[in-house]
Amino acid sequence: MAEAFNFELVSPERLVFKDEVTEVVVPGVEGYFAVLKNHAPVIASLNPGYLDLTLASGETQRMYVRGGFADVNKNGLKILAEKAIPVAEVTGEFLSGEIDHAQAAVEASTSDGDRVVAELRVSRLKDIEQ
Repeated sequence: MAEAFNFELVSPERLVFKDEVTEVVVPGVEGYFAVLKNHAPVIASLNPGYLDLTLASGETQRMYVRGGFADVNKNGLKILAEKAIPVAEVTGEFLSGEIDHAQAAVEASTSDGDRVVAELRVSRLKDIEQ
């Protein structure tokens, strides 16, 4: 059985979630990755997507995050998300708004690098929407 570790999910508005978990699957910019207890320290940028949590109790939960950073260290995992909400609140209307927000970032891009990052975000959101 997997060992539990500390997990915190924080958005600019509030502490969204804090509990002991045995696994968190994170939507990293370079792809999804799983974090277990004693994971190597890493800081990773996040894409829009779903966090899949396995609580110490065995219960599973899913949360939507819009970008941010994951900090894996000896104390556990902390995610600082631009936006974080329970999956039950992710509707088609909500995702359309997220896509519009991301598309505005594409249009406001002033460099090729910024444009590529913004276009990837739009693409990831469209994949989630389906």
